[in-house]
Amino acid sequence: MKTNQDLAQKNNIIRAAVMGANDGILSVSGIVIGVAGATTSSFAIFIAGFAGALAGTVSMAMGEYVSVHSENDAQKKAIIRQKSALQNNYHEEFDFVKERYMQQGISKELALTATTELMNQDPLGTTIKERYGFTQHHEISAVSAAISSMIAFPLGSLLPMLAMTLLPEHIRIMATGIAVLIALGITGFMAAHLSGADKQKATIRNIMAGVFTMIITYLIGSLIGA
Repeated sequence: MKTNQDLAQKNNIIRAAVMGANDGILSVSGIVIGVAGATTSSFAIFIAGFAGALAGTVSMAMGEYVSVHSENDAQKKAIIRQKSALQNNYHEEFDFVKERYMQQGISKELALTATTELMNQDPLGTTIKERYGFTQHHEISAVSAAISSMIAFPLGSLLPMLAMTLLPEHIRIMATGIAVLIALGITGFMAAHLSGADKQKATIRNIMAGVFTMIITYLIGSLIGA
């Protein structure tokens, strides 16, 4: 169980890091390209990007902390509720687990045998898994997720900031856009890999979100600058 818990913690830290980097790239690229549409001042672009990166880092870390804490609290409430259900309606919970197994194509006799064995060994863990879809004692560390996100967001934001401020003025918007889309393709692929989603669709979706963000912010910045 310790190994499974450690693996869940590692996966959550990696997930938070990937999503943090992705948001850093996407958010700050929108800011710097939008400002670049309004002004050619590299200093103004960098300061706007830096402010966005700082605000986004704090916001992302706090959001991750609150989100994981809320999930853990929900799991604790489910455990309390399930303990009460087992004390008051054990047979109903037993039948629920058996029905779940039968819905998966297991024969009635085998479902009864499996349910009896599992409910004798760990009734709380078995019913929690079948009713709520999580495993007991596998709470995720909210602090670890927040720290991972807090580090990854500014790292991701460095790419659009540096590209926009260091590249020559006549190519920096286009070059930054290309670099950002490549980076978003990588983070989209990694996020899909971790979640088990369709990698191609997730990657394309992430890239399209970047295209949309940069076009909109650039147009708005251009209108303001004009």
